[in-house]
Amino acid sequence: MMEPVSLITTADADDLIVAFAIEDAEPGEVKSLILLRTPKYEFVFDDRERGVSVSHDDYPETEIDDDLLVRISIAQNVVAIDSKHHRYELDVSRVDREKLAEAWGILRRMNFDNRFTLEIF
Repeated sequence: MMEPVSLITTADADDLIVAFAIEDAEPGEVKSLILLRTPKYEFVFDDRERGVSVSHDDYPETEIDDDLLVRISIAQNVVAIDSKHHRYELDVSRVDREKLAEAWGILRRMNFDNRFTLEIF
């Protein structure tokens, strides 16, 4: 099921973040899907623990603490995100084009070591 995104926020500092605000079934409510990577501190992790963490409000952190990004595919107004444990399909047609471009730039930076497949069509 495609989830409509109303807003994307990003951070480009020690933490690299791309966060999607997904419209919830309740009007005016949103859920978050967050892609997070902190390259500066990854050296303390085992190799299998390095990469982009994926969290979604529907799957609390206590449930799955090792959900890493495997693939993200971006085509037109659809973003498909595959993690170790879940798949998300997002409709980003209502998101500002500049914000989308900014997010894609952060994703490229997150993938400096090719830990995940990044496809932008």
